[in-house]
Amino acid sequence: MLHLQLPTDPRWVNIAEMNIEDILVDHAYCEQKAASSCISLIVLFNEFERLVEELTPVVAEEWGHFERVLEKLKKRGFKLGKQRKDEYVIQLKAFVKKGGSRIQQLTEQLLMNALIEARSCERFKLLSKHIQDEELKAFYYELMVSEAGHYVNFLELARHYGDLEKVNARWKEWLNYEAEIIQKLEIRGDRMH
Repeated sequence: MLHLQLPTDPRWVNIAEMNIEDILVDHAYCEQKAASSCISLIVLFNEFERLVEELTPVVAEEWGHFERVLEKLKKRGFKLGKQRKDEYVIQLKAFVKKGGSRIQQLTEQLLMNALIEARSCERFKLLSKHIQDEELKAFYYELMVSEAGHYVNFLELARHYGDLEKVNARWKEWLNYEAEIIQKLEIRGDRMH
């Protein structure tokens, strides 16, 4: 369903479990950035009514996830800590085509967001299946389902607003590029991506 071209290295989940504080901190910031990204899309592309209607509840949901991750941190005696650079997202942003029509600019942003949600969904699935903490296992299963829905939202919006053939062709380019990023990035258990 996610169409990711390269799965996460299976060692990631074991490393992540050994660094659960760092993973939770990074995850909190990922949720904050997801909410902020949706707000930016709404503000920048407010003339697209369906986009505004569909992304407004996603903002609330992502912010709710942020709050829930903060609760998981607090319950375990951890603090939020500082935000770290997300090399994965930085590299994805470098692939965004600049210029073009408003629709082209919008679809680029939607496809990038769909990809981030897809990879998050895949990582949450790994955590929900393999970590020992039963509470976090259930939490990540729930979030996996939610992220899958967001992935579908972004992809469907891109296909709704853009030329279907062009969007599908560009989506394949995004998937191939993302696989290259995943292949080159160091396996780190202190980052969600």
